[in-house]
Amino acid sequence: MKAAAKLSLDDEVEAALAWLKKHSTRAARDGMARYAIPSDNAYGLAMKDIKALGKQLGQRHDLANALWDTGVYEARMLVSFVADATSLTSAQMDRWCKDFDNWAICDAMCFNLFDRSPHRWAKVKQWSKSRKEFEKRTAFALLWSLSVHDKQATDEQFIDGLALIERAANDERNFVKKAVNMALRAVGKRNQKLNSAAVLLARRLSESENQTARWVGRDALRELTNASVKKRLKI
Repeated sequence: MKAAAKLSLDDEVEAALAWLKKHSTRAARDGMARYAIPSDNAYGLAMKDIKALGKQLGQRHDLANALWDTGVYEARMLVSFVADATSLTSAQMDRWCKDFDNWAICDAMCFNLFDRSPHRWAKVKQWSKSRKEFEKRTAFALLWSLSVHDKQATDEQFIDGLALIERAANDERNFVKKAVNMALRAVGKRNQKLNSAAVLLARRLSESENQTARWVGRDALRELTNASVKKRLKI
């Protein structure tokens, strides 16, 4: 891979795939099922190895596009480290999001890439309305990530996010409800003001007639009102 700069784009892709395959293990591939990650088009690698290759390759948006088109799970995870967030178009984010077929790729793309895109907040709102499970999960995984990484975001942006959480809280699909729950918990741990707003929402959801909404609210409420969170936020 050190000589990648001398290779054609197709050769770079093949070299990256060869590196991924070389560092794969059967045990890692077989273990993917335990985490509900499809392994039909995967080699089986630890995330630390994928991240190491991403660091070695550096930001290469052209290479990221080509890696995504391989359809290989680890190559797509690698995209989250290689793509240039500032070069992402709205259409490209939509195209990649439509390809998401598991929670791990949703979360990796959000936490490593999408949360630095200029389109990040627009995509939270857009994807939160999707009927597709993993597109909708991506909206709330992205909101969760933004609560941690977007230091310039305003409280009002997260208040708007809480409204999206409330609307989605009755979605009983496993990977949606878990992301909705994590987003609620994450927003509520950002600062005192957002904790108060998130706790109010969690209490409201915990009293809902909808079973899924009740779970989202009660589970979030336990964390948002515990002593360690209160101490950190100086509540």
